[in-house]
Amino acid sequence: EITLATLLREGNCRAIKLADAMGISVQAMRRHLRSLEDDGLIEAKQMAIGPGRPSNLWQLTLKGQNLFNNGSGSEKFALELLDSIEDTLPNEMISSLLNNQSRQKANLYRRLIGTGNLIVRLQKLVQLRNAEGYMAEMHPLKDGSASWILNAFHCSIRSIAEKYPIICDQELDLIRSIFDDCQVMRVQWRLESGHSCGFQITPK
Repeated sequence: EITLATLLREGNCRAIKLADAMGISVQAMRRHLRSLEDDGLIEAKQMAIGPGRPSNLWQLTLKGQNLFNNGSGSEKFALELLDSIEDTLPNEMISSLLNNQSRQKANLYRRLIGTGNLIVRLQKLVQLRNAEGYMAEMHPLKDGSASWILNAFHCSIRSIAEKYPIICDQELDLIRSIFDDCQVMRVQWRLESGHSCGFQITPK
């Protein structure tokens, strides 16, 4: 659904912007938004934009976000498994298990991505992440530098990351490991603010 996917990418939008994206009238878009709101998939937040009445900014609800969880059953199983492990093992061992899994994934990514041109490697990473449900995109940083921004607008393991935030730290380490010829830093964290996880990747 184009409207829901646009809201996932943008975080929030006005009806006029969504109407332009779909090539329909604002009136038709407002009717469509009300229908999605009735289904509990989106909600409106009023925000003052200039003089006059406040405008509605539309955003996904948790139910709407969960529509993109193609592997939600697997995520639920993984979370329950981690909870079970947490009941029987010390925290240090759980961290060790998660770190080992992260290293294995980094090794797999490096083999699949290979070496060479940075743009080609980024494109391969985006393909791999999208296959895992992250809805990833890349674009050059608009400051005249050689930096790139890698965004993930959807987290396929969000409920796991919320309970075990070490996974988010490992994600940064994973990307640094893949692009060891670059400086990598997190510029946005979906769990704290914003509507995506973002990483800035700059050649050294």
